[in-house]
Amino acid sequence: MSIFETFFLALRNIAANKMRTFLTMLGIIIGVTAVIVIVGLGNGMENYMRDEFASLGTNSLEVMIMGRGTARSVSVDDMYRIVEDNDQYLDLLSPTVSINGGVKVGSKNRSATSVTGVSEDYFSMKGYTVQQGRTLQYMDMQDRKAVCIVGSYVNSEYYGGAALGDTIRVGGNRLRIVGVMAAENSEPEKGGTDDCVFLPYTTAARLSHTGTISGYTVTVRDENNISEAKSAIEDALFEVFGDDNAYNIFSMSDILDVMTGIIDIVITVLAIIAAISLVVGGIGIMNIMLVSVTERTREIGIRKALGAKEGVILQQFVMEAATTSAIGGTLGIAIGYLLSAAATSIIRIALDEPLTVTPSAGSVLLAFGVSAGIGILFGWLPARKAARLNPIDALRYE
Repeated sequence: MSIFETFFLALRNIAANKMRTFLTMLGIIIGVTAVIVIVGLGNGMENYMRDEFASLGTNSLEVMIMGRGTARSVSVDDMYRIVEDNDQYLDLLSPTVSINGGVKVGSKNRSATSVTGVSEDYFSMKGYTVQQGRTLQYMDMQDRKAVCIVGSYVNSEYYGGAALGDTIRVGGNRLRIVGVMAAENSEPEKGGTDDCVFLPYTTAARLSHTGTISGYTVTVRDENNISEAKSAIEDALFEVFGDDNAYNIFSMSDILDVMTGIIDIVITVLAIIAAISLVVGGIGIMNIMLVSVTERTREIGIRKALGAKEGVILQQFVMEAATTSAIGGTLGIAIGYLLSAAATSIIRIALDEPLTVTPSAGSVLLAFGVSAGIGILFGWLPARKAARLNPIDALRYE
C-alpha cells in the first residue's frame, strides 16, 4: 500500500468519527493557537517599542557627567570640542538642563508639564517640528533670553490654541512663547511628549542656579557606529577625569535592546507554557488511537490474515495519528491568525495604541511541525500494538 493510499484511508477513518476526532484535536488546536497568538503579541510589542524609541532617537547618546568631587570638570565648550574632534562618528550636540520648579499658567500650577533647557540644534536632533512661530536660535543661548517653545498640549489645553506671543511662568520667571510645536501624538495628553516647554539651556541654567551643566544629548552620524561613537566620548572624558565612574553614557538603542531581550524571555516562557497543551493533545491522540486499535481488532486480524505485513499496519495507524494532529495544527494556525487580527483591533480600540499582533512565519511552521511530530510520536505506540497483534487472536476478538 502506497503512502498516498494510506493517507486517504486515514482521512476516511477520521471522517467516520467526526466529533470524536474533533475532541481529540482540541488540545492541538488550542496549543497551536496559543503559541501563534503569544509569539505574534511578542512581535507586535517589539515592533511597537522600536517605533516608539525611534521617535525618541535611537541615533542619539545621552551623556551624564557626575564628576569626581574635585576641581576637574567638563564645560559646554569642552563637550563641543569633543564632538568636533570625533566628527567622523558624532554629529550634533545639545546641553540639556531639566527644571523641576513647575509651570504656572495664569493662577494654576501645571506640575505634569516637563521643562527642559536645550540648544538651537535640539529640535533637528529629535526631529521635532515647530508649527507656529520660530524655533530656538543661537542668539537666544548667547543672550540667555527669556523665551520658550511649548508643546501642542500646552497650547491647546492652557491657551486655547493661542499660546504664540503669550507668556508662561517657569519657577516664578516669566517667559515669552515664541513657538508652538506640532503634535507628536495623534491625541496629545497630560504628561505626554506634547506636554512640554523648551527654553534656551543658558536660560534654564540661570533659572535653576545650575553651575556646570552635566547633561548632554549627542547624535551620531550612523546608527551602525553607535558603539564607536560611545567609545570616543568615553575615551575623551576618561582623559579628563581618569575615572569611568565620573560619567555615564547610554543610548536609546541600549535601552531598547535590554527591553526587547526581557520581552523575548517572557514571550518564550509563555509560549513554552502554551505548548504544554500540545503534549496534552498528543496524549489525547494516543488514547483515542488505542481505543481505535481495540475497536478495529478484527479488521486488523483480517488484513494480517490476507498477508498485510506489520510495517503496513504500523504505517496506517501512524499516518492516521499524524493526519489527525496535522489537521488540528492547521485549524490552530487559522484560528491563531483570526485571533491575532481580533486582538489587534481590541488593543487599538481599548488602549488607542498602534500595536499590531504579528505572527511570524517561523512560529507558524514550528507550531505545525511540532503538532504533526506529536501525532507521529504519540501515535507510534498504538500503531505498534496494532502491528503486533496475533492474527488468530484478532480474528477471535469480539
